[in-house]
Amino acid sequence: MALIQLTTRIAAPVERVFDLARSVEAHTASVSQTGEIAIDGKTSGLVEEGDTVTWEATHFGIKQRLKVQMTQVERPSMFEDRMVFGAFSSMSHQHRFEEKDGETEMRDRFEFQAPLGILGRIAERLFLTRYMTTFLQMRNEGLKELAESDRWRRFLEKDAHYDGDR
Repeated sequence: MALIQLTTRIAAPVERVFDLARSVEAHTASVSQTGEIAIDGKTSGLVEEGDTVTWEATHFGIKQRLKVQMTQVERPSMFEDRMVFGAFSSMSHQHRFEEKDGETEMRDRFEFQAPLGILGRIAERLFLTRYMTTFLQMRNEGLKELAESDRWRRFLEKDAHYDGDR
């Protein structure tokens, strides 16, 4: 099993960053290079505990689907999603958020296991962990850019009552 841990500092309130990280549309915008879209389950808005999302994206030149379920949501400090089905043998992604010195520290703990036994473990070591790390860094950088600009509003201010920054 492979483990990726990342920390991203974002100059925005923790509630805004937390909600952006749960936004289907913000996720899609932050990983536009893979053409990732939500095709089933929760396909727009903020994911909540118990929700499922089936993502479709192109990785390694192959169109793939990954269905995840939100197994835990504790606003605004953490949420976790786990693979229901997809290309991995198993996958869990824990997202943690903490306000520090007027910024938000976003921490990812991404664990996955490739299929195919020993061949999968070799793939994890040779290229898959590096690929997934780059993918997560790209996503985090996209969320950071949204949160630190006014662009976050188009994902979270669906109406005039958004209070995520209070």
